[in-house]
Amino acid sequence: MSCNEHRTVRNHASRAGSILALMLSVFSLSVTTLQPAHAQTLPAQWGTYQKPFAPTSPWNTRPVNPSFGNFVIPKSTYAPGVAGGQWSTGVFLAKQGDPSVTVNGLPNTPGVWDPDAGINRVVTIPRWPADVQAATASDGHADIVDPVTGILHSFWQLRNVGGKWMAAQYAWSPIAGRGWGDPAHFFQGSRAAGVPTSGGLIRKHEVNDGDTMYRHALAMSLTFTGLASNPTYIFPATSADTSAATANTGGIPEGALMMLPPGYDTQKISSPALRKVAETLKTYGAYVVDRNGGTPFFIYVENGAKYDLHNGGWNTAVADDLDRMRAALRQVVSTQGWLDGNGQPFTPPMKFNLLSMRGPWQLQAGSLLGNFDTWQQAVVFPASATRVTQVNYTSRGLHPVVWALPQVGKTYRLSAITTGGAKLRLQVRDKSGLPLHFDSGELANGETKTFAWPAPNSVVTLYAISGVNTPSSVRGELIQQD
Repeated sequence: MSCNEHRTVRNHASRAGSILALMLSVFSLSVTTLQPAHAQTLPAQWGTYQKPFAPTSPWNTRPVNPSFGNFVIPKSTYAPGVAGGQWSTGVFLAKQGDPSVTVNGLPNTPGVWDPDAGINRVVTIPRWPADVQAATASDGHADIVDPVTGILHSFWQLRNVGGKWMAAQYAWSPIAGRGWGDPAHFFQGSRAAGVPTSGGLIRKHEVNDGDTMYRHALAMSLTFTGLASNPTYIFPATSADTSAATANTGGIPEGALMMLPPGYDTQKISSPALRKVAETLKTYGAYVVDRNGGTPFFIYVENGAKYDLHNGGWNTAVADDLDRMRAALRQVVSTQGWLDGNGQPFTPPMKFNLLSMRGPWQLQAGSLLGNFDTWQQAVVFPASATRVTQVNYTSRGLHPVVWALPQVGKTYRLSAITTGGAKLRLQVRDKSGLPLHFDSGELANGETKTFAWPAPNSVVTLYAISGVNTPSSVRGELIQQD
């Protein structure tokens, strides 16, 4: 991934195992019992447990007249698969009365790794459903949707030991947002691409909904021989597996959209359940979000969906159809346009906030540092009788997402978003420390400054200044204008 020093190495070497063993690990589904169209319920609202993310999210949009690359996903140790099970995830719905739960780090670690904040810490989730179960393999994925806060909580290596929850990593995403990271909040879930494991997941309530396809893009992993080493990820992904640059030998970066071509004959697919997946791959495609060990491609199904393409055994016809799909899948390299989840044309945004308020912070004046709150994306100060000024010299507020690096000569607008009388200040210097190319001065809430990015490898110094005698907070936006 792009921030290797901040990510525990992902070990997916045994993820696929035998595809037969994986299929036997989930409940059986009779693929001949799809419900008729009249059995469909009224569609859920966007940005909810049943229908996550905005209609303009990459998960919910589809390309118009896409063009494709030439790289063919190679065969590997195991057969391609579409399944739930130990390497997939569950999605759990919190409700108002659920108790809070504190999640600690794994034994002999300083806490749960929070890539957004860049620290290990204890994480307290305000509402924790009673039915949370992490997937049983080493990734231990689980996602929790909290409609009260609008937050989707995503865990890696979650486990319950002696009644106490612990995890290796935590990240979050707005349930009504894009479902992908942006340069400021670059890691929004526990997949290697920085997305929640519920993104693109075939959900339990969708399996037998009577539709001919899933009305969103799917989530796909490839193995080492399919994934690219340079670049390791592309838009909309903001990260990749830690060892991607050295271990991958293929041609597909994480974040790539894979599709079956329009002329692919899905009517030759004998399994109705697999045909539904293939129709989805022709219309929406699947985003590559992770790496597995030895499976050419794998598409994820929510645990508990009772989904089994092989009906408790091994179906050679299904395996053959999956392999034909492998040979036909291609990366989308361009498109004439996009349709959102409501079928309306739209242009996906490419200019995002570049500025995070993550630390490390040093106290310059006052008595008590404010803390970065990932859920608010802000530095939060308690009430203080005197003004607190803190500074971050490290430039870590500009995470190096490769497709969003500041460009010399381009115009950027800095906006202060503060409460309680707090202020924001940003300076841009030469990497040697001198000269000072830009100084915003202290900006109050709503104030902006516009400047041209001065030079390659410029460094940023960021100041957060509290209000007085009242709680206050500071965040900022730095967005390219041209």
